[in-house]
Amino acid sequence: MSDDEMGGSGDDDCNYNDYYSDGHDPDVETLDKTLCDPEHFEYHCLTDTEVERFLNESVEQLSNSIQVTPALSKVLLHMMDWDLHSIVTMYRQDAHRLLSQCQVKPPHAPNNNNTSMISANIIAQQQSQAHTSTTASIISSTISSGSNIPANLTSSFEKTTNSANNSSSSNIITSSSTMGSLGSSSLGGSSSAVVDDVKEPCCPVCLCAMEDAYSSKLACCHNFCNSCWMQYFDVEITQGITTRIECMYNKCEVLAPEDFVLALLPRARVREKYQQFAFADYVRSHPELRFCPGPNCSIVVSAKESKAKRVICSSCNTQFCFKCGGDYHTPTDCETIRRWLIKCADDSETANYISAHTKDCPKCHICIEKNGGCNHMQCYNCKHDFCWMCLGCWKAHGSEYYECSRYKENPNIAHESAHAQAREALKKYLHYYERWENHSKSLKLEFETLSTIRSRIHGKVMAGTGTWIDWQYLLDSAALLARCRYTLQYTYPFAYYLAPGQKKNLFEYQQAQLEAEIENLSWKIERAEMTDRGDLENQMDIVEKRRTTLLTEFRTEV
Repeated sequence: MSDDEMGGSGDDDCNYNDYYSDGHDPDVETLDKTLCDPEHFEYHCLTDTEVERFLNESVEQLSNSIQVTPALSKVLLHMMDWDLHSIVTMYRQDAHRLLSQCQVKPPHAPNNNNTSMISANIIAQQQSQAHTSTTASIISSTISSGSNIPANLTSSFEKTTNSANNSSSSNIITSSSTMGSLGSSSLGGSSSAVVDDVKEPCCPVCLCAMEDAYSSKLACCHNFCNSCWMQYFDVEITQGITTRIECMYNKCEVLAPEDFVLALLPRARVREKYQQFAFADYVRSHPELRFCPGPNCSIVVSAKESKAKRVICSSCNTQFCFKCGGDYHTPTDCETIRRWLIKCADDSETANYISAHTKDCPKCHICIEKNGGCNHMQCYNCKHDFCWMCLGCWKAHGSEYYECSRYKENPNIAHESAHAQAREALKKYLHYYERWENHSKSLKLEFETLSTIRSRIHGKVMAGTGTWIDWQYLLDSAALLARCRYTLQYTYPFAYYLAPGQKKNLFEYQQAQLEAEIENLSWKIERAEMTDRGDLENQMDIVEKRRTTLLTEFRTEV
């Protein structure tokens, strides 16, 4: 789903993509979207059921390709970021190395003569068994109350005294998230719990006599009683750990696969919690999936490429960056915006002295409160026009000379004292932070302006002066203004970290051009009754062209 496919917003919202939701220009509709829209991105919004189906396709494909259990396939896919091709290639080249790397089995074989059992717990011995277990390869975000897991599952274990060479598949317990049948139809694998009559006198954890308790072990052959396993799993799951549950033995990193864990969890509530956490882990580890960060939203966004592009949730309309999951931040890359937000949080107390709400008129010195998003201010007392950011005369802020966004660095700062350098660094930060914060607040004021525009249009329609369609251009202009100011806000972190040079000079020039045109558009919108429609629509085209040019030249999406 692309941005254009999301449609317009309702009357109560002002989405940044509203400007493009009214159809296509017939002169450009044949052009490739990727050439005319630098923010174009193909993605789909999926439900839990659709995500399960998507993940299960990979699980089943891997299980069939290398003949392993679905639970083992899940471990391999999760540990290898769902790179199916790499897993198959590495498995066929060196299965032991891959399984050790993914913590399915220990790097070195345990000091145990039962090597055949260890092998049976890792690799399927008979290809005919592979197809019988892949049908149970369901990954689920929840577990149904009608699951066929016996309530007294621990009592269903049978003590065996067979030697390693005589061990049969009936000693191997496998289960999917829906917990299919436990028994001989399952594959042997690391995702198998081996239950036998342990010869040790007691469990290493609880010190209970082993002959009175059933026990289980992973491929590392560290044996513990089922009661200790259950308590250990319960604690780990309560802490949100599922796909990273390791063996209880000291410094043993072998992972407990899904069927091993579920087979030892008698309580349905804990099993359900395990599957919910595991489902979330699977989604987070998949490079083509991203949870919507919207409150109480369960939508998962799917895209073929993991890029820093804007996506809009089809359920809650939340906008976010697909790559990092944070607020959409083009043209700034994910790492840069992360550093910027951390710095803003750390230096918030220093920056609190900046009063962005009231300033004195530079001519008559009367206190003025900013009540709109536009930085072009006019004193209500003396009618002096000035810039809110620098307090300079607005006549000197034409598009060719607009330099409020540009920071003039001291070329000799490297030769100054450490104290002077620190003061200069703070000055530079405050320059960019003040503009970042100002546009953030202006953006909020633009939404208030939108409400005013709606009321104004309603009054005109009720008075018989045109229809809502006739005045739609005002709503379109407000949506475009919000979209452009949002982009402008995120140009300041980009400029702050950009090294001095020709690239920064060009960026700041285009940034200044965009800011000047945005302020002109904001001024016209706030005084829409004094501006004819043609003039306003012409300004809209200019602003969008400036924004598109800047993003095309400087956007970072990888």
